[in-house]
Amino acid sequence: MIEPLVAIMARLRDPATGCPWDVAQDFATIAPYTIEEAYEVAQAIADGDMAELRDELGDLLLQVVFHARIAEEAGHFALSDVVAAIVDKMTRRHPHVFGADGTRSPAEVDATAQKLTWEALKAAEKPRAGALDGVALALPALLRADKLQRRAARSGFDWPDAHGARAKIIEELAEFDSARDPAHRHEEAGDLLFAAVNYLRKYDIDPEAALRDANAKFVRRFAAMETAAGASFAALDLDAKEALWAAAKREETAAQAA
Repeated sequence: MIEPLVAIMARLRDPATGCPWDVAQDFATIAPYTIEEAYEVAQAIADGDMAELRDELGDLLLQVVFHARIAEEAGHFALSDVVAAIVDKMTRRHPHVFGADGTRSPAEVDATAQKLTWEALKAAEKPRAGALDGVALALPALLRADKLQRRAARSGFDWPDAHGARAKIIEELAEFDSARDPAHRHEEAGDLLFAAVNYLRKYDIDPEAALRDANAKFVRRFAAMETAAGASFAALDLDAKEALWAAAKREETAAQAA
């Protein structure tokens, strides 16, 4: 079923008859689009829009085919090698399904134990010099902070409960407030955000998803303020805008409770 898409990409990348833009691309220039398409898939899921999810999954699949085509042209690997590698990995990392103990039903496999087995197998496949090696630099900063902290926690470097993580936020906030210059304030801002991610981790909250939802909520409420005020919104003073914000918040809360 994927062959037509593979054929289209081969045609687009043809130096003589293809699309000049597609021919000019390489791994590095395509990577930002790959990340963008992954986020658009996540947005379609968050919106519950199955038609949009279908389209966005197609766009993401195109990115995989694009990268594989560039690699094949350079003699590194082909799309079939990508598929074979992931099939092998998924089989290898699910011994409770495909291995000698695959007679157990899914209900008999403890989710926590399964996750630990996955991590152990992953670590065995790619030995690292340090516990934090292998956490991708290209990840969004909040997501990478969470992953770094989870890796550190597996090595025993972690607060025993949420109280220590909360106290760290207060400490970092005080250091931010007392920063001596913009460069120092920038550094302390990073420490403050890192501490906030650590606190959320204690409650198993995905910081990236939480902030994405907060962004969406802000957009909704701000749009409601603009609608309520009309053309005069920009000219209103802060107190009037705060009142509109409070009204938008009440209306949204009431709608959710209904």
